[in-house]
Amino acid sequence: MATIAEPAQARSHEHLVLDFLAYLEFERGLSRNTLEAYRTDLLQYGRFLEERHVKSADARPSDVSDFLTGLAAGNAQSKPASPATVHRKAACLRSFYRHLRREGIRDSDPAASLSPPRRGRKLPHVLTRGEVEKLLNDPKGTEPAALRDRALLELMYACGLRASEAINLDVADVDLDDRVLRARGKGSKERIVPIGGSAVTAVRIYLERGRPALVKSISEPTLFLNFRGGALTRQGLYKIVRRHAEGAGLGDKMSPHTLRHTFATHLLAGGCDLRSVQEMLGHADVATTQLYTHLSSQRLKDVYFKAHPRATLN
Repeated sequence: MATIAEPAQARSHEHLVLDFLAYLEFERGLSRNTLEAYRTDLLQYGRFLEERHVKSADARPSDVSDFLTGLAAGNAQSKPASPATVHRKAACLRSFYRHLRREGIRDSDPAASLSPPRRGRKLPHVLTRGEVEKLLNDPKGTEPAALRDRALLELMYACGLRASEAINLDVADVDLDDRVLRARGKGSKERIVPIGGSAVTAVRIYLERGRPALVKSISEPTLFLNFRGGALTRQGLYKIVRRHAEGAGLGDKMSPHTLRHTFATHLLAGGCDLRSVQEMLGHADVATTQLYTHLSSQRLKDVYFKAHPRATLN
């Protein structure tokens, strides 16, 4: 006897979320981290709707708005969410409901008229040239871990790599003769980035003297390895960066992304054009890269007012 398919509108919120995440993964190619963030946001939203006895397929604009307003205001159980967090969750809900409309599950979009709080423009922390020099010189000695750390830090600063891109590099992705590497960015998008001479030297030394002592299997393709011979993890990368930042006297607030911010800012301050920096960073939208023009001009102003003998005269 044939079974009757469940109407799409009657599916549970969890079922609709799983369908949406599958669409994002296989049709849009979004990263695992992004998918996990979407899943967390949508399940939180589902719990909110459940308390109201409302199905996500039946939600009204007021339900979506009240959810976001509640996040921004906070309650006895949780602190107010930052404008950036509320903005991210609003974007997630817009994408979710656009998907439900495409699938014919809804004929209207309750998130279409959202007006989330504007995000403040928080400028990322960047290092000075002197601070970069201290950081890159902190890994000392000829032990395999020291050679790995020096090569890793040099390459991240030379190429503006994200943490995930650095730990996912294979040996075959780096061409030291042509001085380029292939980075796999968000959504599995690949880009080619030049490698500077200092990074080429550091990586070459690591490949010759450091990696052979760390690798346990000749079939292991990953460039940067841990002590067990496997791929370096994100947590391992963070520990390496933090350890050498503290060793260089840069404090404990620095992250791998600080090197990416510094890469972009130093290139623009040195005269590199915005479009080229966008391509090297792998930004889909040049507006994202434009943040660094503000950073660069602010740094130039700081240098000017400190160095010019008549800059501070009344």
